Amino acid sequence: MKNISVIGAGTMGNGIAHVFAQNGFTVNLIDVNAAQLEKAIATITKNMDRQIAKGSFTEEQKTTALQNLTTYISIEEGVANAELVVEAATENIELKLKIFKQIDAAAPVGCILASNTSSISITKIASATKRPHLVIGMHFMNPVPVMKLVEIIEGYATEKQVTESIVALSKQLGKIPCVVNDYPGFIANKILMPMINEAIISLYEGIAGVEEIDTIMKLGMAHPMGPLQLADFIGLDVCLSILNVLYNGYGNTKYAPCPLLVNMVTAGKLGVKSGEGFYTYTAGSKDLVVSSRFK
Repeated sequence: MKNISVIGAGTMGNGIAHVFAQNGFTVNLIDVNAAQLEKAIATITKNMDRQIAKGSFTEEQKTTALQNLTTYISIEEGVANAELVVEAATENIELKLKIFKQIDAAAPVGCILASNTSSISITKIASATKRPHLVIGMHFMNPVPVMKLVEIIEGYATEKQVTESIVALSKQLGKIPCVVNDYPGFIANKILMPMINEAIISLYEGIAGVEEIDTIMKLGMAHPMGPLQLADFIGLDVCLSILNVLYNGYGNTKYAPCPLLVNMVTAGKLGVKSGEGFYTYTAGSKDLVVSSRFK
């Protein structure tokens, strides 16, 4: 398996393309937005420069890796020779079903179709194709070049041979694969999102402030990042979307999103991507400043 297509040139998509390209795979990075593709290549180049500065990468490796990357605005052209397609589009079920229908029609027979979804049913996604046995979840963690985990999700019809191939492939990328079953939120977000939601509920109920909640979890539980800062990093809209998947999927009120989270998303306070969430973010500054809303 050498020819990889990645659909979606956002944060996750460019990270996935980066990791495949630097490990010697031929990568077609696909996005309907040409400007987003240019931005993705610039981001990949910048991140490779960081690796060079740290001594974990060379200029020669960077040149080769960038030569492994080709960009496309057409799914049909971009997946024509793919052996594996990894979809990394927005966490929206209707969009993913549409994309998988397109991929299925254009990708070669035998091509494995993977989704980087963090919560949406692989079985549901596979239902949009005529090859559900070749559909699997390949959930990378952000930032992809740094994080070691790949959560691999087997759909109801996923063949064992497909799972074994994706496990082996993940190891080739220097990742550690963990195989889980296809239920809402899988494992990573089934555990993580209720914790983040509980942190937001604790803030909403006035039990503690933003800094106190994050400090307690960092120092007391050895988390590298507090849950509220992590929510900002993930994107509050993404957190809300995943919680809704859990709530609707299990029908259990313990997954119901906190009203504060709902209000913040409605107000466009999405975290790092919008410049404000539980903290405020200024370009070029690494200082962590609590949003004036919570002071």
